[in-house]
Amino acid sequence: MSDNLTQALAGLVCSTNFEAFPPETIHKAKLHILDTLGAAIAGSASYETNAVVAALGIQAQTGQTPIWGRPIGSDARTAAFVNGVSAHAYELDDSGGCDHSGAVVLPAVLAALGDHKGLVGGRDLLRSVLLGYEVGRRVLEAVGGYEEHNGLGWHSTGTCGAFGAAAAVGSLVKLDVNAMASALGSACSFAGGTWAFIHNGSSTKKLHAGRAAEGGLIAAYLARQGFEGPDSVFEAERWGSFLVTFGAGKGDPQALVRDFGQYWRLNRCSIKPHATCRGTHAGIDALDLMMQRHGLEPGDIAVIEIDISGFQYGMCGGKVISSRAQAQMSLPYALAARLRYGEVFLAELEEAAWSAAEIGPLMDRIAVRIDPAMKDEDEPAITIVTSAGERHRLVVEFPLGGPQNPLTDERLIGKYTALAGMVLPAARVDAISDFVLDLENQTDTRSLLMLLQ
Repeated sequence: MSDNLTQALAGLVCSTNFEAFPPETIHKAKLHILDTLGAAIAGSASYETNAVVAALGIQAQTGQTPIWGRPIGSDARTAAFVNGVSAHAYELDDSGGCDHSGAVVLPAVLAALGDHKGLVGGRDLLRSVLLGYEVGRRVLEAVGGYEEHNGLGWHSTGTCGAFGAAAAVGSLVKLDVNAMASALGSACSFAGGTWAFIHNGSSTKKLHAGRAAEGGLIAAYLARQGFEGPDSVFEAERWGSFLVTFGAGKGDPQALVRDFGQYWRLNRCSIKPHATCRGTHAGIDALDLMMQRHGLEPGDIAVIEIDISGFQYGMCGGKVISSRAQAQMSLPYALAARLRYGEVFLAELEEAAWSAAEIGPLMDRIAVRIDPAMKDEDEPAITIVTSAGERHRLVVEFPLGGPQNPLTDERLIGKYTALAGMVLPAARVDAISDFVLDLENQTDTRSLLMLLQ
């Protein structure tokens, strides 16, 4: 292979050791792993996972890699796919990476762990996960960033996530530089997924995490067998490259390698307190804060006005709700649910909640306006108009759960416990938490797989 960006990125990934990550990044990585597992274990009981398991005919222990939250197992690639769907099913997995890095990287890495013949220590597992997050995000930055890439209609979890999964699995199985470059090259052939689901409330968004996890795993496994991938997937002016084909000519190829190791991309990721699209969270937080500051009850609010960018409107400005997927992606519904139920978590995304008689009138009191002056990435401005005619307006620049406004460890662990406890017994939930929070000291991480089943 030529000495190009693919090779250069592969070299940086392969030369990064565990000691390169500071203690605070390691701690955050463990919290993201735990958070992803909680979301996935709860999601294992979702309609989407039930449909996938039934469609694939997985009825028993047909392989050594567990399907999380269920008493069944399969081969590694199938488990990576199913567990990725579970992790993203309820929109409670992390964001800000590729975008949903946890739901892609962790299912791929733990599927490869199930295949591994020897011991894999916790440090090796953490290193692989961190590098998966790193590569998935850097590919997104190189292709133009979230707004540019997703604005074209691509869903970056499915497109950029495949590269993150390939890097993570490749790191776990200790690919050399040339093989890692091949894995990254082949991952491009597994990149896919568009925002077409947004128009009718389809569940296919959940497939993108699973397919990216599966594709990255296969790409790394192929490279381990000597299968050669293309060496030009990150060339800026090469026909057929990822940056040309999936970008709009506004990419930054050097973002793949620039200042590698100076700011680990997992540190920019968010953990969700609300079970809706991350684009809705600033609005929910703004409504919460204004009600608290001004001593308002839901009955005091006559109108809510949302000023939002055109990009954000297309993603989460819809008011037609006929499925959980549409409810997850709707800021107006999130605000109505907050007024009606006091929070926006799993129960508020069920049909009984979004179809309740009280929701329609609340939605009618919410006006959504596109502000052409707003940048794509700007958070929405929320204005409350009270029954007394008072107007209160707020923009939350840093939603709860983000790196600038993080959840406490206690609240995050509480979220994990509540989600995993929906499926697993309390003793098993606690055992997983204890294992993950001490992951860097574990000598054989394969025992985690048995706890997840």
